[in-house]
Amino acid sequence: MSQPREQLAKVESNLSARVSSPKLVLDPPPDGGFHAWAQVVSGHLVVALTWGYSASFGVFQNYYENTLPQSPSEISWIGGVQVFCILFISAFSGRATDAGLAWEVVAIGSALLLLGIFMTSIATTYWHVFLAQGVCVGIGQGLMWLPSVTLISTYFLRRRVLAVTAAATGTSTGGIIFPAMIQNLIPVIGNTGFPWAVRCMGFVSLTMVIVILALLRTRLPPRRSGPLIEWRAFKEPAYMLFTLGIFILYWTLYFAFFYASHPFKYPMNPSVSLIIVINASGIPIRAPCGYLADRYIGPLNLLIPWVLLCGILMFCWALVSTVAGLYIFAVFYGLAVGAAMGLFAGTIPSLTKDLDKIGTRVGMVLTLISFGPLTGPSVAGALIARSGRGYVSAQMWAGGCLMGAVMALLAARLIITGFHVKVKV
Repeated sequence: MSQPREQLAKVESNLSARVSSPKLVLDPPPDGGFHAWAQVVSGHLVVALTWGYSASFGVFQNYYENTLPQSPSEISWIGGVQVFCILFISAFSGRATDAGLAWEVVAIGSALLLLGIFMTSIATTYWHVFLAQGVCVGIGQGLMWLPSVTLISTYFLRRRVLAVTAAATGTSTGGIIFPAMIQNLIPVIGNTGFPWAVRCMGFVSLTMVIVILALLRTRLPPRRSGPLIEWRAFKEPAYMLFTLGIFILYWTLYFAFFYASHPFKYPMNPSVSLIIVINASGIPIRAPCGYLADRYIGPLNLLIPWVLLCGILMFCWALVSTVAGLYIFAVFYGLAVGAAMGLFAGTIPSLTKDLDKIGTRVGMVLTLISFGPLTGPSVAGALIARSGRGYVSAQMWAGGCLMGAVMALLAARLIITGFHVKVKV
């Protein structure tokens, strides 16, 4: 009888130690398996509905300029507010994710997204469109995006950047599907083409939302205590410099998405094709970048040269004078932006050592940079209007800012690694 009693005492001791332990010992991320890759699929669809939809705003910009009396700079506020909402709300959706409410937050965001899309289809004035497409859709996207990316990060460790990058490819997926629907449906439907094209986008989005909610699954236990903001992060120079660099990147990033087609006064269909080219060009580069970042180089090391290329291409854009040249610019800019956006999403979790705080810290940096895309497109539009519809001043502004972003990211890396070139970070 003594042996069973000793075994029972050991079990009780182990249980007591686990209950009294302030922090549960969690299993390491599975780095694969059905549930892990299901989060990647779900995240891919979420990114298509958030960043892919936002990257398609150039289609709406062109249409609204032809149907609304507002200036291009005023119209660009719709797209800017949409992106701002995605990023700004991330601090709140990230904290809710840490608290174990990822599915509920994504479900609420999905409902707002669908409501905003269908309300856009019946909007008739600037303020109708602003509230429906800018605010309602943007808030819904902000609630959807970060929880999905955060969940992916908790399922992967060694292949985390590859998994997040694969999900980030959804930007190109959405950036192809939604403009192509507008391009092909408006001529077929006729006078009511735009409203019904937007409604069709809503029905496609509804189908994607059903799949997303069916696959979404939380792995880590909820962390219900803790502040909304981790103030300790602001004492880390590398974290702050990285945030500054990404802020500048997003300040200028959407200039080309909103205005690339306008210097040649394209009719609507060619401008839609140009947006599709920019978005599609990012597809082949994201997965290889994720693989290289995971295995050999590191996400921050790989992010810096792609941001540098974005800046160089902005300067080169000013030299383009033909339609063929503009499409060549669109291909290379799509590659550079696709790589930068994919790596950025995978870099933030790699800078966070405590998995429990991923949602909070990622949400913080995204909220800080949200003011970039809010004002950037409008600044570009104002520069274009001030120069008599010329684009050179806006292109020089964007290129110079991106060079500043490169300097900030290089400084962040220098703080982390020193002057060691071959360190993976």
